[in-house]
Amino acid sequence: MRRAARASPLVLLSFAAIYLIWGSTFLAIRLAIETIPPIPMAGVRFLAAGALLFPIAYLSGDRRGDRIRPVHWRSALIIGTLLPAGGTGAISFAEQHVASGIAALMMTSIPLWMAIFAHLGRVQRLGGVGIASLLAGFAGVGLLLGPGAGVPSSPLWLCVTLIAPLSWSAGSIYARGAPKPGRALLGSAMELLCGGVVLCVVAVPLGEWGRVRFAAISPLSAGALAYLAVAGSLVAYSAYVFLLRSVSPRAVSSYAYVNPLVALLLGWIFLGERITPLTLGAAALICVAVAALLASAGRPLRNAAEEKTAAEPEMASA
Repeated sequence: MRRAARASPLVLLSFAAIYLIWGSTFLAIRLAIETIPPIPMAGVRFLAAGALLFPIAYLSGDRRGDRIRPVHWRSALIIGTLLPAGGTGAISFAEQHVASGIAALMMTSIPLWMAIFAHLGRVQRLGGVGIASLLAGFAGVGLLLGPGAGVPSSPLWLCVTLIAPLSWSAGSIYARGAPKPGRALLGSAMELLCGGVVLCVVAVPLGEWGRVRFAAISPLSAGALAYLAVAGSLVAYSAYVFLLRSVSPRAVSSYAYVNPLVALLLGWIFLGERITPLTLGAAALICVAVAALLASAGRPLRNAAEEKTAAEPEMASA
């Protein structure tokens, strides 16, 4: 069955969705925040996506045998805070001062941070190849943070950019063992809703809601926000869940080093973002390191039931 699924047009379309749509979300974020403050924009995006997905996911599958419990909402709140809010929210905030392609490349470091957290948490040990891959990957990140790569020198924006992959990695590790509904899309809808609520609340003390001027929102920003909510958070993630059930998780994880390349290209074409030889070298180093790390992944230090959960990575996109 899995062999047939690989050759099907639906599988190819699903790969195109996670490669191109998720790769384009960094450009869409930059367009959306031109006239919409970033934190409210991200909050509305995830609330809208969660509101669209929740009834669909809730009404499908085994509703009697897979009831939502309070512990599921607790997990959704933690995961939603770390993934959509902490990960994508931080990227949206940082893109006010960081090029969209550079922000995407920073998110490529997620598998590197996840490998460290998994090793420290005794979930999966790092071998010699894994350690070498980590060193190469973080060398690439160091190049991005150096002068000439397009990243601002302000320590504040460097820290904001780094919050995203760190938060996403921690959330992904937590999500692997967290109590969640058996229906994957239902759990995702709950996480999107919680992440959206967290971002909308955080926007209050930051004064972001006071900066919203509905009359000043351009059609381009409104369209980008709609694209992020529907295509980025709904269509592409549904394709992602389908691929996890149709092909190997390692094949699906290839988006981790395809998306940033798409983002770099789109930022150069549509935003005129500068791509320096240093940026290309850093991108190549990070992507090769991530590919080697994924290829050398060892056996998880878990029981059989937990290994099945650990094999399904969380969504990592903007």
